[in-house]
Amino acid sequence: MEDSVGKTTVGERTEKDKQSLAEALKEMPIVQFACRKAGVSRATYYRWRQEDKEFRRESDDALNQGYEYINDMGESQVIALIKEKKLPAITLWLKHHHPRYGAQARQYVPPSEEDDLTAEEERMVLEALSLSSGRPVRRLGKKK
Repeated sequence: MEDSVGKTTVGERTEKDKQSLAEALKEMPIVQFACRKAGVSRATYYRWRQEDKEFRRESDDALNQGYEYINDMGESQVIALIKEKKLPAITLWLKHHHPRYGAQARQYVPPSEEDDLTAEEERMVLEALSLSSGRPVRRLGKKK
């Protein structure tokens, strides 16, 4: 809407700025750069995200599209380097796309707090603590 003087309302200008910002995030998913390109401050961007659920969804969507865009560009550059027989690019690709060359994922399983150490394990821990601290350690402090 326009008021009697022919100027856009604050609400219309805000919506236009939000759309410009969302488009900028699609091209460059870095908030600082997108805000600068759209002419909006970072504080305003974060305030809009907090106050407007629809804008938060739109900006999250735009960020995701931007990440995908950058990923596509990066992947195309890696492929171009592979075609040029650049070993680092070949290694990177194989490490992340071929099970034979990739690092094997290992799941971390924390030790259970309820498991008691065997006498041998406790002796080894005490010896290691004594060596690392430079003074004798006679017993482990256990939680009760």
